[in-house]
Amino acid sequence: MPQNRRPARPSPAARAGAAATVLVLALAACSSGDVVGGPGTPADPTPSAPADGATTVTSTDYPLTLDDCGFEVTFDAAPERVVTIKSSTTEMLLALGLGDRIVATAFPDGPVPESLADAAAQVPAVADPISDQVPGAEAVLALEPDLVYAGWESNLTAEGAGDRGTLAQLGVATYVSPAACKAPGYMPDPLTFDDLFAEITEVGEIFDAQQAAADLVAEQRATLEGVTPDDRDLTALWYSSGDDIPYVGAGAGAPQMIMDAVGLENVAGDVEDTWTSYAWEEAIAADPDVLVLVDAAWNTAASKIERLESNPATAEMTAVREGRYLTVPFPATEAGVRTVDAVVDLAAQLEALDR
Repeated sequence: MPQNRRPARPSPAARAGAAATVLVLALAACSSGDVVGGPGTPADPTPSAPADGATTVTSTDYPLTLDDCGFEVTFDAAPERVVTIKSSTTEMLLALGLGDRIVATAFPDGPVPESLADAAAQVPAVADPISDQVPGAEAVLALEPDLVYAGWESNLTAEGAGDRGTLAQLGVATYVSPAACKAPGYMPDPLTFDDLFAEITEVGEIFDAQQAAADLVAEQRATLEGVTPDDRDLTALWYSSGDDIPYVGAGAGAPQMIMDAVGLENVAGDVEDTWTSYAWEEAIAADPDVLVLVDAAWNTAASKIERLESNPATAEMTAVREGRYLTVPFPATEAGVRTVDAVVDLAAQLEALDR
């Protein structure tokens, strides 16, 4: 299928320098009391700096109306009964201390990270999802939620958890992770960490938990600022799934954002999409220095390595021949509160290669 190609990207070193400048400015903004505003936020909260230097924010002024992926959603109060679909949404609420609002989870991508294990242990719905896939509308409505928080737009259809218009008529608000919006003008192109932090801020406003959101954003910015991108100009292919035709990270989504942050040049980065099908012939011709392998329970990194090394054509790729593999857990491959940790983890793995 045809692929929209991007213009050539700046070198990793140039991108790293620009990213560092942005992060320094962002940290300076945080330290002066600024709060990152999310897309669709009607009015940015006005923070104040108390005498002790801590950042504070104002409370949410309800009703709150947001434009989420092109769908207008209004919250008359902070949601109390939430169904989360996909790991990224469950983990967002856990990280903001909102686990007590979760009445059901569905379509998990894997276990929660160790950093959220204690919070998850307090929420029975996390350990016992209502469905391993997208739940049906009947099952969702039976829980009497006031919000369905979905990781993908495709989770909210008549064939899935219910289409957004119908759920709204029934008094159920919906919110889709803005990083997953696909419509022109709403799809981040490319996705940036500012987009990710804006979602954290916006979710904080929805739940009247702005202080928790501001603290989490500040913590994640500081962690990200501490990552030193690799300076060896290494190329990489982000291999997610697929056998005959690999499905890889393209130039507009979380994989590209993560690879930029660690200093890797994405050989599929000129494809203007979040993910893309990518012929093995293209991968072999690109001959990446490094392969980033997504580790999922249903398609492990180990199985990918076995497949790569047993195929005579892919076995001759530099990354395969030299065993230059990095691994990332599947739940960390979609934009969310684990993304910064994925950067830290991959940067450490990359540092250990050939050193």
